[in-house]
Amino acid sequence: MGIGLGCVLVLSAAGAGWAYWHLNHNIKSVDIDHALGDDRPAKASTAPSPTGGPADGVPSASPPPSGALNILVLGSDSRGGERNKGLGGGSSTGARSDTAMVVHLDEGRTRATVVSIPRDTLVTRPSCPLPSGGSTAVAHGAMFNSAYAVGGPACAVKTVESMTDVRMDHYIEIDFAGFADLVDALGGVTVTTDQDISDDDSHLHLKAGTHHLDGTKALALARTRHGIGDRSDLGRIGLQQDLVKALLDQVSSTSLLSSPTRLYKVADAVTGSLTTDTGLDSLPKLVELGRSLDALSSAGTETVMMPVVPAPSDHNRVVADEPEAGELWRSLR
Repeated sequence: MGIGLGCVLVLSAAGAGWAYWHLNHNIKSVDIDHALGDDRPAKASTAPSPTGGPADGVPSASPPPSGALNILVLGSDSRGGERNKGLGGGSSTGARSDTAMVVHLDEGRTRATVVSIPRDTLVTRPSCPLPSGGSTAVAHGAMFNSAYAVGGPACAVKTVESMTDVRMDHYIEIDFAGFADLVDALGGVTVTTDQDISDDDSHLHLKAGTHHLDGTKALALARTRHGIGDRSDLGRIGLQQDLVKALLDQVSSTSLLSSPTRLYKVADAVTGSLTTDTGLDSLPKLVELGRSLDALSSAGTETVMMPVVPAPSDHNRVVADEPEAGELWRSLR
């Protein structure tokens, strides 16, 4: 889900005046670098990160950055706001990382590896700074998605870095409504399923085959798990990864520049639903990232899941399967 955002944002450079101001002020950000300090893994590359354009806010025409980059992309299950509550269903309060992907962009930005981390993975959650001050205690055998719940984006990033020893150069978060709006603004997304899906919880019922989904149904596909496989989080990860590639294909096939109205709808949907780190918290910075991904396609994107096995303490949970998981993270470093 996250890779397609950068590809869309390169097109939003056409915005100007009020539209530019609106899109730029849509974006919410968290200063993760300040929260976590210097006790972190080394950066993947010394190549410059996106810095945006000159003072007037217009992205520069200089070549975009091309060094290796790691981005933590989270899909939040927050029920904040009526639309998120309606799309999420149920009575859940607070917010967790419903979907977590480490997106590794190779040097040159023509290939990417997307690693999904199952939300039900038991991990050692490190001590994390709290937005209100103080810090959380180290927690052993904690659910991976609890890191976001107890400490927000900074704790999610710190937990991933602790698990992987891979520096997260950037952070991108999107909620239910934002994802659905993005898909709708793109005109829907075409996916192919190799099995029937019948999930009353996500309200998704699809026969095996090819379907063109609107935003609500695409979100349901990303969230469904009770109607496929072993009804666990692991089954739906494959659907989420297929959806990532389908979105990349949809972005590539949509002539946004020929339709200013659709272009603005896409840019508004993307920026209005994002929370980023401060390194990506403006339209120029996001456009710069988007420009650097111009040559990235679904064919150049590999999707994998962190190797896991059932947790000895609870077979409804999983733990990293070593040494395979460690070898995967070493390959990214």
